[in-house]
Amino acid sequence: MKLLLACLFLSAASALAQTEPTHRDVGYGPHERHRLDLWHPGEENAAPLVIFIHGGGWAGGDKADVPKDLVSFLLSKDVAVASINYRYTKIAILPGPVHDAARAVQFLRSKAGEWKLDAKRFGAYGISAGGCTTLWLACHTDLADARSRDPVARESSRLQVAVGMSPQTCLEPETVVSWVGGQVLKHAMIARAVGAKKLEEMHKPRAEWNKLLREFSPITHVSKDDPPMLLSYPRVDPLPATSPGSAIHHALFGTKLQDKATAAGGTCILRIEDQAAAASLPTPMAFLANHLLPN
Repeated sequence: MKLLLACLFLSAASALAQTEPTHRDVGYGPHERHRLDLWHPGEENAAPLVIFIHGGGWAGGDKADVPKDLVSFLLSKDVAVASINYRYTKIAILPGPVHDAARAVQFLRSKAGEWKLDAKRFGAYGISAGGCTTLWLACHTDLADARSRDPVARESSRLQVAVGMSPQTCLEPETVVSWVGGQVLKHAMIARAVGAKKLEEMHKPRAEWNKLLREFSPITHVSKDDPPMLLSYPRVDPLPATSPGSAIHHALFGTKLQDKATAAGGTCILRIEDQAAAASLPTPMAFLANHLLPN
């Protein structure tokens, strides 16, 4: 499990010891977890933006986990980077952490003029649960509310490109057990997401829990209108998965989303990092730059 997490979080263990954020710890909503940092490349022209959404099962992690190499690479390409915090599910069950991320996207669009961002070129990069959130934002219909009195809520929540690192693409208990085996329900992420008191409750979830878990499964919302997506997993573990950590991050989640996206006519690349075929595919960071920068 420790080795898997090390792969998932890449270089996130080392906090950014480089350029100070252009904007640090800015509030995008009323809760103390509604905070973000933003690095801008400093060019006069409006920059594309990649939003980092940290992992941690929607129960841990922090915006400081943004990988140093991701920030360095994107800034070198004149792409801005934001890293966000959001409420954990122990504070607010679904839709809390996911809608928080959507609010952050909308807030950043509302700041596009002031902060020199290109509101038409927004991408996101998320790890594990942050990857699940990223893919949900990519696949879900726009949350913009043109009639809202809140100017932020009137902004678009849509992305133009998305990268998920070992993301969950479905949260429905019956479905995920059929995919990767019963160990997946021994991981606390799904139970915590709906406020279940015991992991065993996920074997016979309440109807309202099933409804929530279906709504916040990215695969539920896949359509031909989705932006280009890239999903990356370290390897393909055995099936059924032999541990909760292996199960909740299994590459089969990526295969299932790719199959549905391809059938819908969308673009979804699946990278398995220890397979030779990965060498012929764009890296996650290059994929973001390729879709955010002009040819």
